[in-house]
Amino acid sequence: VGPAGQLLTRALEEAGVERSAAYLTNAVKHFKFVARGKRRIHQTPTAGEVKHYRWWLMKELSFVRPRLVVTLGATAALALTGRSVSVLRERGPMGFGHWNGFVTVHPSYLLRLPAGEGAEQAYRDFVTDLRRARGMVEGAG
Repeated sequence: VGPAGQLLTRALEEAGVERSAAYLTNAVKHFKFVARGKRRIHQTPTAGEVKHYRWWLMKELSFVRPRLVVTLGATAALALTGRSVSVLRERGPMGFGHWNGFVTVHPSYLLRLPAGEGAEQAYRDFVTDLRRARGMVEGAG
């Protein structure tokens, strides 16, 4: 949704992943925000909120039965691992119980980076992560 969703769509396309072939969901089924005028500014869920909604995510995954779960950001990784994950240090393949997984950054992280070569490299790294994830699925299928 919004700029982060548009960035994700573009990155998926560049990585050769059809968005229609991917199942996208929120790890936490709760939208917490602060009102700023007419805008609603998203607030990161607490670890307690992540834990509270974890059952829902696990049930959803049991219905979908994905070949690979890609977590976008630390909140999604926390929801699947039950522990704090340093995305930039631990990005890449990771097991999530019954599911093969892959940890990468959230597109909103990329949008918050100051414009310049660092932001461009971070985006290229994100696309590379998505290509690696696609390769894991293709190798498993």
